[in-house]
Amino acid sequence: MKEKISLAAARRIALAAQGFLDPRPAGTPDRRHFARVLSRTGLLQIDSVSAVVRAHYMPLYSRLGPYPLALLDNAAVTRKRTVFEYWAHEASFLPVETYPLMRWRMRRAEQGDEMYLGLAKWGREHAAYIEEIYREVVARGPVAASALEGQKGSGGWWGWSHAKHAFEWLFWAGRITTAHRRGFERFYDLPERVLPRAILDLPVPGAEDAHRELLRISARAHGIATSGDLRDYFRLSPADMKGRLEELVELGELLPVRVEGWDKPAYLYRDARLPRKIEARALLAPFDPVVFERSRSERLFNFHYRIEIYTPADKRQYGYYVLPFLLGDRIVARVDLKADRPASVLRVHAAYAEPGAPPGTAAQLFEELKQMQGWLGLERIEVTPAGDLGPALSDIAVS
Repeated sequence: MKEKISLAAARRIALAAQGFLDPRPAGTPDRRHFARVLSRTGLLQIDSVSAVVRAHYMPLYSRLGPYPLALLDNAAVTRKRTVFEYWAHEASFLPVETYPLMRWRMRRAEQGDEMYLGLAKWGREHAAYIEEIYREVVARGPVAASALEGQKGSGGWWGWSHAKHAFEWLFWAGRITTAHRRGFERFYDLPERVLPRAILDLPVPGAEDAHRELLRISARAHGIATSGDLRDYFRLSPADMKGRLEELVELGELLPVRVEGWDKPAYLYRDARLPRKIEARALLAPFDPVVFERSRSERLFNFHYRIEIYTPADKRQYGYYVLPFLLGDRIVARVDLKADRPASVLRVHAAYAEPGAPPGTAAQLFEELKQMQGWLGLERIEVTPAGDLGPALSDIAVS
């Protein structure tokens, strides 16, 4: 018989698993706090949009409060790095200890699987060119794809499109990795010149063992989840999942449960924390693990969320870059933000309360916006009184 868990309890379990039970540091967060968050989330999804701040910086802020961006930047450079980049839930920063667990995906990518179909087809058609680019990385790394634009190789003139394709193919295949970034541009080098030797020397598990361990990490990061949630975290295929979930259940690491209102079976991580209360207050990036699987955010929070960056402006419902606002164990509002750095202004274009948002939501949201303004180094907040919560925010801003 499966234990039944209330939806409110499931929310608290999920948020605790993601680090929202941990108190924010009293002082400036340091590497220990960074490591603690990463141990909860297991990954940080990378995104280039900088309307507020690039999305991979936000989960740390949501959990730690104002922190030096250098914490993540430094973790991703030098031979003492603690994170590396690869494809997990889309492009992500991952703890370096995860590197052996991704080798199966790299091997498959080199064979033309586990990558975008168009890139795989391109790779089969340009194998010699890819090897030429690889030799350039060996000779010149760290090197950016743009450094080879318009330069003549033995096979003719390198074009930006071809060079970029070759670098992406080699990155998928694990033959090169990110040494560092300049702005958002990657500089690539060989893994043996980038990753710590101790990580490279770790044994590489077989695919089934790697999938099982990735599911463990996913289960820890979720706390409670459906099989689809667990699979999606590292974008495992149904074939990769076959038998692994059952093994973790048999080992007692996952406990089958029923969650109130869910129409699919769920699994509770054996070591999940079941707090009586969550006292979070945080703005979430669109690619935060709490909300990046949209169907899960609907099941947990009754929160329908779609990013509207690519929606024409006149057809957007909420705005260009909208951040959910977590208060306690619920998502109570959403706010369309832009960091206008030339004007040194955090612009609140619109704000909307969710059904049942508690009294005082606007005041709590404004406090979080003020904190974000300071973290981003902006001089002031300007609120446009748009959306049902906008007028209240605007009144607070001018009072």
